[in-house]
Amino acid sequence: MTSIDLPNAWRPRDYQMASWKAWEQGIKRLLLIWHRRAGKDDVALHMTAVAAHLRPANYWHCLPLFSSARRAIWEAVNPHTGKKRIDEAFPKELRKSTREDTMTIEFKVGSVWRVVGSDNPDSLVGAPPAGIVFSEWAISNPAAWAYLAPILDENGGWAAFITTPRGRNHVYKMLAMARKSPEWFSEVLTPNETGYPQNRVEVQREEYHAIYGPDAGDALIEQEYWCSFEAAILGAYYGREMVQVDAEGRIGEVPIWPDIPVHTAWDLGVSRGSDTMTIWLYQIAPSDTGKAQIRVVGYISGSGYAIPHYQEQIRKLVDNAGHRRGTDWVPHDAKVPEMTSSGKDGKAKQRIEVMIECGMKPRLVPNHHVADGISAVRQIIGRCHFDELGCATGIECLRQYQHEWDDDLKVFKPTPRADWAAHGADAFRYLAMGVREANPVEAKEPGRMLTIGQEGIAALPPGVKPVTLNDLWDARRRESKRF
Repeated sequence: MTSIDLPNAWRPRDYQMASWKAWEQGIKRLLLIWHRRAGKDDVALHMTAVAAHLRPANYWHCLPLFSSARRAIWEAVNPHTGKKRIDEAFPKELRKSTREDTMTIEFKVGSVWRVVGSDNPDSLVGAPPAGIVFSEWAISNPAAWAYLAPILDENGGWAAFITTPRGRNHVYKMLAMARKSPEWFSEVLTPNETGYPQNRVEVQREEYHAIYGPDAGDALIEQEYWCSFEAAILGAYYGREMVQVDAEGRIGEVPIWPDIPVHTAWDLGVSRGSDTMTIWLYQIAPSDTGKAQIRVVGYISGSGYAIPHYQEQIRKLVDNAGHRRGTDWVPHDAKVPEMTSSGKDGKAKQRIEVMIECGMKPRLVPNHHVADGISAVRQIIGRCHFDELGCATGIECLRQYQHEWDDDLKVFKPTPRADWAAHGADAFRYLAMGVREANPVEAKEPGRMLTIGQEGIAALPPGVKPVTLNDLWDARRRESKRF
């Protein structure tokens, strides 16, 4: 009978031993911020192989995008041995079956390991794992951990987060928390700690300079090798703007102000093959600058739910607290039929019809090119104040929204990368277009601002009855029905 030791023909390098021992001693939360080529995935795969044979259960290796998981993990080859990494960690003699289509391995002891993506967190709920590796955690959807943490807490499972930094995002906050918690093991390793040759870093720097230019190349070296949280995120659409938002203290506690309507901006999740729904909640309030302040008070996201579910969430946040509802801005794909709802004639209703039946006030944003919407966001983001708690995931979407990279031409494409961050960024683009549509108009009299649009009218002369564009819109619609 053949005997196989685990880890199989592998042992942690000296600098990897601290994390391995912490895991062996029962630490169930690990945050490993190690530089590029430090062996993060190798440690995680061998750790999972051992766990799968100590405790028969489900185990996941979670990548930012399911679509990229095959190349990044399933088909990845160890350049030092020429063998696939999963074959090294999970010897074929220990397997009962291997499914190429679903990237799943079933072991003879009863455990199942599979590769999943964080880009659709709702799809992960249902088959509880006992161990999860979040690879490239800095560019993954942070909502995935919010969904899965309760499952691991309940079954005593473990989670390892392996990554390099991507600005001061959820990884930066997680590190600050982990350093204070006895239940976490956290570690930041640069070439100084691992002994990685400096000359190889400089060779990589020259390559980055050739591809991205000196400034961007140096920023990438700082991020990927020196684990800097301060380096710029390459290709980020709103990187500079979000840094300014942070620097000016416009992320914090932003409560809903009374007597000012709460508007919403929706991405209805019918593009990119996903049903992810994202919604921003915001108010437009007067300010001393003469330009309206945009108070972004909430962010809702989810998948697999119908429109009434999100209406109920908004109602709890707004209506139940006694606040007024404003306009619900939606893209033109709101005209897509909602196949789960039908009228008396049996035909599927448009999504905008379903929203109206739910008591909402949907309004289509002007049809526009993505580039125009991005420009609109840049124009209004300097007036935005974000509620840190209620908009945490949405804020990360704006920080991580990036150009798509063309690996063949070695350039950024003019189109956005279709990942988890794009949903929230698209919804914010619709918010910006909605704000532009209802742009405040300054009155000629100094110090008096007339705000025309769905947010109402401020500083009107005595005796003048307020009339909004929504009132005119409703009147136009009633007139149309008459004819």
